[in-house]
Amino acid sequence: MPANTLDLVTELTLRRATPADLPGVLVLLARTAGWLNGLGVRQWPAAGFPAERIAPLVGEGVMYLLDAGEDAETVDGAARVPAATIAVDGHADAEFWTPRDRPGDALYVHKLAVHRAFSGQGLGEALLDWAGLRAAVQGRPYLRLDCAKDNARLQAYYRGAGFRHVRTVDLPHRASGALFERDACAVLSGWDRSEQGGPARPGQRRQERRVPLVPAPRGGHGTQQLRVLDITAHNELIEC
Repeated sequence: MPANTLDLVTELTLRRATPADLPGVLVLLARTAGWLNGLGVRQWPAAGFPAERIAPLVGEGVMYLLDAGEDAETVDGAARVPAATIAVDGHADAEFWTPRDRPGDALYVHKLAVHRAFSGQGLGEALLDWAGLRAAVQGRPYLRLDCAKDNARLQAYYRGAGFRHVRTVDLPHRASGALFERDACAVLSGWDRSEQGGPARPGQRRQERRVPLVPAPRGGHGTQQLRVLDITAHNELIEC
């Protein structure tokens, strides 16, 4: 361990969001939207999303969060702000993905956001890897997403995460429209198969894997280490 890194560990747990989590999720999405708009990126509404836009994702069981437990920030004395959020489902935006794209061949990522206190530490990449694993286990060959048409920085981020640009759909009423996908099985190539038998094929249950997916941050004085608890190990999250 570098001498300038404190030996502190924040444990993050990946789980489905519940209705009680909605206030904290809305806070994180609103802050992320404000940050993006401050950079001139119109990916999301500047003030964030109304509860009626996000509550259905929670109700459908497709919104997930990284819970920092006792280390989580609280707002209004109660609501805990998650370290990160991601929604993963089979909904292909019909304005972007056409029948020729075989929409059923993919899972789609929405509402990926990382708390600024945890930024730059690999959480977004870890969640994208987990989402790709979900798609692979379901027998879907692709993981897909869309992002702002004019956000070169974000598009470069997704390319760096293994996504390829499919095309850009330029609709005047949509800020988003840059379409990306990557092979769902790409995450499996880097997975340590020595741990309890490796990944399961679709329809099979896999043993729990307790190797942290997110490494300690690289350098930085006083930086905390992060450990994501069994981020790809919960069969009920992967196979449902």
